[in-house]
Amino acid sequence: MGALGRVLLWLQLCALTHAASKLWVPNTDFEVAANWSQNRTPCAGAAVEFPADKMVSVLVGEGHAVSDMLLPLDGELVLASGAGFGVSDVGSHPDCGAGDPAVFRDSDRFSWHDPHLWRSGDEAPGLFSVDAERVPCRHDDVFFPPSASFRVGLRPGASPVRVRSISALGRTFTRDEDLAAFLASRAGRLRFHGPGALSVGPEDCADPSGCVCGNAEAQPWICADLLQSLGGRCPQAACHGALRPQGQCCDLCGAVVLLTHGPAFDLERYRARILDTFLGLPQYHGLQVAVSKVPRSPLLREANTEIQVVLVETGPETGGAGRLARALLADVAEHGEALGVLEATMRESGAHVWDSSAAGLAGGVAAALLLALLVLLLAPPLLRRAGRLRWRRRQEAAPAGAPPGFHNPVFDVKASEELPLPRPLSLVPKAAADSTSHSYFVNPLFAGAEAEA
Repeated sequence: MGALGRVLLWLQLCALTHAASKLWVPNTDFEVAANWSQNRTPCAGAAVEFPADKMVSVLVGEGHAVSDMLLPLDGELVLASGAGFGVSDVGSHPDCGAGDPAVFRDSDRFSWHDPHLWRSGDEAPGLFSVDAERVPCRHDDVFFPPSASFRVGLRPGASPVRVRSISALGRTFTRDEDLAAFLASRAGRLRFHGPGALSVGPEDCADPSGCVCGNAEAQPWICADLLQSLGGRCPQAACHGALRPQGQCCDLCGAVVLLTHGPAFDLERYRARILDTFLGLPQYHGLQVAVSKVPRSPLLREANTEIQVVLVETGPETGGAGRLARALLADVAEHGEALGVLEATMRESGAHVWDSSAAGLAGGVAAALLLALLVLLLAPPLLRRAGRLRWRRRQEAAPAGAPPGFHNPVFDVKASEELPLPRPLSLVPKAAADSTSHSYFVNPLFAGAEAEA
């Protein structure tokens, strides 16, 4: 079994034992095309250049022939079995000319807080995580594949990162003393950089109802890394009354169900119930769900945590998230006591907006028609007041010396009589009220009365 197979098996075992885990995805391997300025590995005979001022550890898995190589001032090339470098003429490969050198990209670009760079060990079709929980949570086991080189940045100003354990270079760190010694070593400094703090603690999540992720303080940095490629701005949601669940960086279209739970509630069992009982039905095809425990508003004193169920539509059809949310409320009304749910509420986003191009075209046409109508209605009175729209009856003699004219039927006697101005028309129909988010509430204690209503 290869190294990747062992990693996947390890993650599956963690999922079966309800131990949350996160796997670091990017690496600094020599053979990864994305690590090079030309988005391809260096051709035979190419000049290779590593930034002189960047610390980096690079795993080389194959043999390569280069014409020139500029190494960093502080770094290492880890050669796998059979790997190495040889000398070749410049541009000896037919698809590789004697142009710019192949430059290894900045290895400091990878940040711990970037949700794009992590993979969850409990991934399943139909499941996703809100942005703050895509980054390792307080009770997660963090795993860096032993068969790849990597480099991770810990941002300045961010709150200290604390996780259950870290596995790297064939070692698993569960004590702060051991991790601190590793981070101070040369191997640790080549792989972890930045002023941020990193610590571990063997804190298992022993509560069957789940545990809060603990990334609320770090969410500003998580969102900053997530939206860096978009200029730090969220894309506009394609619906009215969009929702922003706890832990999410941007608004989304769908529905959010909040559950007040009792001691009998089991988070993993409820997540499995949604997947098996609901998401497999045809009417809910294309929906994704995120289920997690989140802090409750301090204004609500009954409990300090609640279960957040986020439903998102990924397909072209709309309305499925709202239907599923109402089905979950009905399920709570019927089986709430057995599930350990005391009460449930929901919020739903409004109707989807038009396509931007169609909306722009319709808006432009409406504006043009309205402008034309205003011109037709206002121009004649204004011109008459200014004395610039004048005509005479055919019987009236023209002043002496006036140039001869011609007969124009538009200004005939009948046409010249002033007609009453047309009544203003409204070209824009009365706008329907935009759909906004709706809220519902179900209390299993009064399930019978609510079901009849």
